[in-house]
Amino acid sequence: MSETKTPDGVILQGESTTKSALDVTEIRKDFPILSRPVHGHRLVYLDNASTTQKPQVVIDSITDYYSHFNANVHRGIYTLSEEATAAFEATRSQVSKFLGGVETREIVFTRNTSEGLNLIARTWGDEHVGEGDEILLSEMEHHSNLVPWFMLAKRKGAHIKHIPVTADGKLDLSKLDSLLTSRTKVVSITHLSNVLGTINPIAEIAERAHRAGAIMVVDAAQSVPHIAVDLPSLGVDFFAFSSHKMLGPTGVGVLWGKASLLEDMDPFLGGGEMIREVKLDSATWNEIPWKFEAGTPNIADVIAFSSAIEYLLTLGMDRVREHEVQLTNYALEKMRELNHIHIYGPETAAERSGVITFNDSEIHPHDLSTILDHHGVAVRAGHHCAQPLMKVLNVVATARASFYIYNDTDDVDQLITALKEARKYFGFANGSAG
Repeated sequence: MSETKTPDGVILQGESTTKSALDVTEIRKDFPILSRPVHGHRLVYLDNASTTQKPQVVIDSITDYYSHFNANVHRGIYTLSEEATAAFEATRSQVSKFLGGVETREIVFTRNTSEGLNLIARTWGDEHVGEGDEILLSEMEHHSNLVPWFMLAKRKGAHIKHIPVTADGKLDLSKLDSLLTSRTKVVSITHLSNVLGTINPIAEIAERAHRAGAIMVVDAAQSVPHIAVDLPSLGVDFFAFSSHKMLGPTGVGVLWGKASLLEDMDPFLGGGEMIREVKLDSATWNEIPWKFEAGTPNIADVIAFSSAIEYLLTLGMDRVREHEVQLTNYALEKMRELNHIHIYGPETAAERSGVITFNDSEIHPHDLSTILDHHGVAVRAGHHCAQPLMKVLNVVATARASFYIYNDTDDVDQLITALKEARKYFGFANGSAG
């Protein structure tokens, strides 16, 4: 392995012909869970599209809050409460920075991406979608970006339409103009598919949606952790993602929305904090974003989310993406040498994230995942909360390996070895493409 250092002190490590964008050996030291063995093997965690592991700085942040300034936010005029409030609101500023400098008042804290999408459907949707109107989704959506819109359509008598997926795992945008009509009120699309890894051209779709008079909603749960996002340049109206998929705690999500839209929307939940004044028979609402943050929030985890963002900003999202492309290219090359493995999604790593969904031609994904686990390799198996897409792919389930900053080629090699061992276990021959 060769090693060089950039002017800003970041160590680049890799083969003589291809430098790795991240020093994974050093990064792994920050994640306590990666030092534990599983079934006598080194843990190779490849289920990052589901949730990521947490660095020690995030774990320490949660402990620090409960140990030193545990108090409710926005309500107390004593030291602990003021410190908690300052730390809580500092995370809102960190999110703003991470997204390219949006207004902090446009950032609403939720529990997860699903809650953010439900909030839009229940507030903006109930107000603006009526009988006979249309909601445009795609065939590659996660259930979180399908079910809230189904529920809205049922309440309002609206119709659901879908952009189809091509054979190579991309959206068929040649159908977009015919799908968009004067009745289209909402276009809601995943930025990055959790199954196919496809990175969708959100700015283009948003521009065409707006031409038709629709709002553009983005499920960004899979994109924000992996690619640099300049939200103002995307030209969208709403953008939802989750902390736990980007090194942060569970139970924290972000919904960004244009201030003009958020101000016009009714609150999603009623209770403390989201009010300006309450009488016995009426109430008026707080300013944005707080009118959408009813009750005591998940204070400790929101504060710890700031540490996760800072960790990623220190690495640099461009380097995170570069590392992922390098590693995904390597994994695709190695997996394509196994002729019993079928890979779904775009052909090249440049067109996708570090998600590789696949099937063994003779082993059920659940069985495959179980055998891989006994070799220390954690992958996801099932429909990945995307059952309509499974039908498009003509499969019941798939296996999925998804990479992040603490994975490297050694992890890929251990995955390949485990895939071969699974063939041996079930008595199938190991084949190769060459």
